[in-house]
Amino acid sequence: MKQYILMFAVALLFIQCNKTAADKMADGKGMKNTEAFRTNAPGPAPARPINLGNYSSFVMDNGLQVIVVENHKLPRVSYQISLNNDPIQEGDQVGYVEFAGELLSKGTSNRPKAKLDEEIDFIGGTLNSSPNGLFGSSLKKHSGKLLDLMSDVLLNPTFPESEFDKIKKQAISSLASAKTDANAIASNVSSRINYGKNHPYGEIQTEKSVNNITLENCKKYYETYFRPNNAYLVIVGDINEAEAKLQAMKYFSKWKQGNVPSQRYTPAAAPMKPSVAFANKDGAVQSVINITYPVDLQIGSENELAAALMNNILGGGIFSGRLMQNLREKRAYTYGARSSLSSDKLVGNFNAFANVRNMVTDSSVEQFIYEMDRISKEPVSENDIQLAKNSMAGGFARSLESPQTIANFALNTFKYKLPKDYYNTYLSRLEKLTIDDVQRVAKKYITPQNANILVVGNKDEVAKNLLRFDGDGKIDYYDAYGEVLNYDNVEIPANITGKSIIEDYLDAIGGKAKLADVKSMVTNATMPIMGKDAVITTKQKLPNKFFASVLLGEMKMQEQKTDGMKASIVQMGRPAKIANPGEKEFDDLQEKVIIIEQLAYLNADYKLEVKGIEEVNGNKCYKVQVVEPKGKTTIQFFDMKTNLLRKTSSTEGEGDKARTVSTDYNDYKAVNGIMMPHELVMVGQAPMPLTMKVTSFEINGTISDTDFEVK
Repeated sequence: MKQYILMFAVALLFIQCNKTAADKMADGKGMKNTEAFRTNAPGPAPARPINLGNYSSFVMDNGLQVIVVENHKLPRVSYQISLNNDPIQEGDQVGYVEFAGELLSKGTSNRPKAKLDEEIDFIGGTLNSSPNGLFGSSLKKHSGKLLDLMSDVLLNPTFPESEFDKIKKQAISSLASAKTDANAIASNVSSRINYGKNHPYGEIQTEKSVNNITLENCKKYYETYFRPNNAYLVIVGDINEAEAKLQAMKYFSKWKQGNVPSQRYTPAAAPMKPSVAFANKDGAVQSVINITYPVDLQIGSENELAAALMNNILGGGIFSGRLMQNLREKRAYTYGARSSLSSDKLVGNFNAFANVRNMVTDSSVEQFIYEMDRISKEPVSENDIQLAKNSMAGGFARSLESPQTIANFALNTFKYKLPKDYYNTYLSRLEKLTIDDVQRVAKKYITPQNANILVVGNKDEVAKNLLRFDGDGKIDYYDAYGEVLNYDNVEIPANITGKSIIEDYLDAIGGKAKLADVKSMVTNATMPIMGKDAVITTKQKLPNKFFASVLLGEMKMQEQKTDGMKASIVQMGRPAKIANPGEKEFDDLQEKVIIIEQLAYLNADYKLEVKGIEEVNGNKCYKVQVVEPKGKTTIQFFDMKTNLLRKTSSTEGEGDKARTVSTDYNDYKAVNGIMMPHELVMVGQAPMPLTMKVTSFEINGTISDTDFEVK
């Protein structure tokens, strides 16, 4: 059955010249010195001293550790409450910690959310909450009011159920979109294969886990972990220690201590051999590559800065990075290839990543491994190391413009027991790093022989070419949420063909004879758009008449119709575009006239191929590739138990604009003896999933030809 919806449309360069070169330019000795200046890059200047401000600290009677960073350049001040939690495993309610943090600022016993928002807006301040604490900032003259609001949020949250329901609804909507987003899938699967299910970093949020979340669990998280003896208060800005003490005592002394549980987890480990993991995305024209594994790299460790420098050379953000130069500039496999190497108090992570065309996926993996091998086995050049140092120094300097960065530096110094001058000496420590330092950390942390090689893409086109990279000669398959899929020993019975699956589907929804008798259909449906319910009406009348409209309130967002001789298309109230036979718009609408499209699949002009067995929303389905006479290809999934159509997937657009769109078909009900889906969830047509609820079907009713008339 054809379904139709509205498609929504919905370098800063630092140049530093050393004094010697500048003197040569100004010595007036002629063109020779000028030419030398222009053709030779200046040497690096000595690292400048950094002064991030005076840190001071004190501990309140309730255990709250207060850190004060004075910065009197502007009359502003910021306050950050930061919890000192161990990572928390959420079990079957993954997401409740995030919910709790968001709910914290949605209302207090003294102020509902609207009043809270109004008061913070009135002083021109900011106030937000997270699972890890609170952050607020304002002009210094409003700091008392800001702290009154912050302490109210911290000490008297009400966790409104209406806001909880709203957050849950938004989370489920986001998940529906994420399960078809290749980068989101890669994030889920890499978390699972790097850390495992029984590690907090390996937990994946799903619709089921979100539905399991209770308001009580959110409250319990707040009551357990939001304790002053488990927190830091970082104050940055136009303030001194004496003022900070008075404010902290006034607004946070009533915050009560409590026992906070600590957590212990089995350390995550990289695989003993390279392991290929694959997540399928039907119709994808690109593959997302992540070469990733956990690393033991602690925050503030002696290797942290050298590792960051090494990763910068490999692919950590600069255009001259080796991955970028190889995969983009030399081979044109991708627009960007990069790498990251993160430190963490629990376990760090390495990841090299790119989006590449299907046909060069395996070649790209090969080049990733080549560059990883090269940097760990061959010393880098002086030019490589100097370019990376310049980039890192510039980035560090820019970061100091943000007071929040200074706050985080101060917090890290206390939280991880770093030397007090750890960040003040950043540039001088960076300058001292050598080629030997880079190679030493590369050998330790860049280990392609112990990597998870994850690819998200079109399994039928890509997967088989990756087998050569796996240490055990076996690819592991995963779904969008990191759950293992077993494609081994899944044999399709000999009597199952594409044609037989289509015939079984037609029988399941009513039988070929009854379906062939359907000559017209009117469908009425609603779809939430921009907070309102759009009303969608489609009318189909064989052999050549079609009408569709989308109304949002009084506004006609779209109307399409054809009377078989001409077609009319109206978008957002614009004048109608008239199309004639042979024009794309006309031909597209003629295809939409078809009511039960699967009836046509039995003709020899359609090519049907069973591509395997896969799960769709927990249902095992036959996966059938359908190639229409004009060459359009769709993937359709038919339930092995009920024979009903569960999902369709196709690629729209070409080249860089190509995207995968899919529709899930749910809630089948009988209409005049024909099983029709009453809920359709469409992904890829708009930034967020679109859910269409059918309110009525009318089969073989009376439809006037004037409804289709094109003037």
